[in-house]
Amino acid sequence: MSRNRKLISENLREEIAKELGVYDQVKQDGGSWASVSSKDCGNIVSKAIEIANRSVQK
Repeated sequence: MSRNRKLISENLREEIAKELGVYDQVKQDGGSWASVSSKDCGNIVSKAIEIANRSVQK
């Protein structure tokens, strides 16, 4: 599998980042996610997994 393959959509990632209060930092950096901490990235992934699990259970 290619490492460039995105596992979650950009829209979903942005929505979760907004919900967690991280997106302002991304927006301030011109859309770069490089300054987002690994902890915050992990929280985004955890939330995406939670959303995916809920949609599978329905």
